[in-house]
Amino acid sequence: MTDGEPTVKRGRKFDQVLSGARDIFMVDGFEGASVDDIAKTAGVSKATLYSYFPDKRLLFMEVAKMECVRQADSAIENIDMSEHADKVLTQTAWQMVRFFTSDFGQRVFRLCVAESDRFPELGREFYQSGPALVREKLVSFLKVAISRGELEIDDLALAADQFSELCKADLFPRLIFSIDMTFDERQKERIVTGAVKTFLARYAA
Repeated sequence: MTDGEPTVKRGRKFDQVLSGARDIFMVDGFEGASVDDIAKTAGVSKATLYSYFPDKRLLFMEVAKMECVRQADSAIENIDMSEHADKVLTQTAWQMVRFFTSDFGQRVFRLCVAESDRFPELGREFYQSGPALVREKLVSFLKVAISRGELEIDDLALAADQFSELCKADLFPRLIFSIDMTFDERQKERIVTGAVKTFLARYAA
């Protein structure tokens, strides 16, 4: 970092500024978001906003990173990895399907994809805190399931990726092409059940 490069400063209203910026960026993206709107939504003056974030790019990256962390926290939470493989895979599939079909999940994905050309590091951040993290956690569980004699897998990373893709079947393409924006529980259950059955048909011991 050079001496002249702007940096983020933290203070009493830092989280307040981030919250307001998140609301604006998630709707308008980077290009469409105005500093005036961000300051108004955050309930701070433009001077206060600039005291924390000297330019809009820094603010956008901070918001995007925060959303990526939230995505990571939502990826595979509250799942008891000590359960049998079929139960863990079912719970994991539900978490994944519910996340990417949620309004929050869709907004994060669209924001990161839309701005990844302008901010290449954002795409990497999104990947590392999303798909890469899910793969890492799945691989860890698959190793345990193999050691318990529940699964037989040679290529763990490939198997984890295959499971993630199975969970996206049908619904995810319809979302990203704006064919459908909401799905009922029956539609989600169809994907979850199909993903688990297909995976176990290939890898169950």
